[in-house]
Formats: sequence, C-alpha cells, structure tokens
Amino acid sequence: MAGWNNVQELPVRKASWRGRSGRVYPLTPLSLREFSLADSQLHLVTLGPQVLWAGSARDIVQDAQSRARFRLALDCADRAYLAGECPDEIDRLTMIWDLEGAQPASDVAAA
Repeated sequence: MAGWNNVQELPVRKASWRGRSGRVYPLTPLSLREFSLADSQLHLVTLGPQVLWAGSARDIVQDAQSRARFRLALDCADRAYLAGECPDEIDRLTMIWDLEGAQPASDVAAA
C-alpha cells in the first residue's frame, strides 16, 4: 500500500443549528462514544433534531439536575456536538439556554 501515510484529513464539516433566539451556531459533530467534556467547552447531546442536553463538565459537576439530564441523554442520544468555548459565566448560561431549544438550521449552509 504505497502512499497510505500521505492520506489527507478532510476538514470536519460543521452542522448549523438555530437557537431559541434565532442565532445560528456552527457546531462540530463528535463521536458520541468518544467525546469528553471540559469546563469551558459547551456541548450538545441530541436525538436527531431534538436537543436532550446542553452544557459543559462544570454543569454536570455543580448541578444535580443537569447531571441527571446528561445521564438520561446519553442513554438515548444518537449525536453529540461541540458548540465551542464560552468562558464568561453569563454568556455561557445564556448560550446554554439558547441551545437547549435549538433545532437544525436546514436553511443555512454549514460553515
């Protein structure tokens, strides 16, 4: 197999989701079984077009309700997405609220 190590990696295709506010988020699809959470990175866990959970590792550690919803979401989810970094607490909570009501934005070309 000559040249197998010369394979180019294709860029990850973003998925566009529209939040409750109307803002469009370019989300990075992740492997549901292999993604890991970080304090300042927001994630979505979905079943098709339905958001089951939105948040970060901080939410799971600090909020029992979020932790319970995350566990339930993982039991039936079929997709996970990275929404990105959001270190500011007020912006983070606002973005979580917006993403919890998000739906795929089929009318927007993915970035």
